Amino acid sequence: MNAAAALLVVRFLAGGVTGLTVHESGHVLTSAMFSAHPGTRPINYAGIPFFTVTHNQVSRKKEFVISSAGLWMQHAGSEWLLTARPNLRHESAPFLKGMFVFNTATSAVYTAAALGRLGPLERDTLGMATSLGRAGWREPVVGIFVAAPAALDVYRYFRPDQKWAAWASRGTKAAFMALVLFAGRPVP
Repeated sequence: MNAAAALLVVRFLAGGVTGLTVHESGHVLTSAMFSAHPGTRPINYAGIPFFTVTHNQVSRKKEFVISSAGLWMQHAGSEWLLTARPNLRHESAPFLKGMFVFNTATSAVYTAAALGRLGPLERDTLGMATSLGRAGWREPVVGIFVAAPAALDVYRYFRPDQKWAAWASRGTKAAFMALVLFAGRPVP
């Protein structure tokens, strides 16, 4: 690999790390906003070491917001990228593409975890699901809310001329955020 190609890879990976930082900052900032004393601790799932953002116990509505905040940040980032740079696919922008790939790939992983009910107990989709309704929603339902915006954003990346996809993506992101209205409450 020559130096120019290596630099492209480094920029792409830096975009991915930035996407991770933005995602996790959503959890930290909302935890702090609710005076829930955010912190981190290591976790290990299937031999893969990682970390989780922790916080003190909060109401179910606040738990929903904290658990959702990382994905909300991803959705905002992808929306910004695809609105400001609709032809990103055809640009030489490895950093931005790295962020976009992180956002959509992370949503795909969370969707798979929710649908299969897999992963550590600290996973975001489980925190969201247990916070919804009077006694929690089924986690696969939350997985669909995670999948829809990401799938539409991937479609937008490849077909930026399809305006319906942009509006459908924005609508699913708004619907996902509106779920906070059902946190800790019975479904009407």
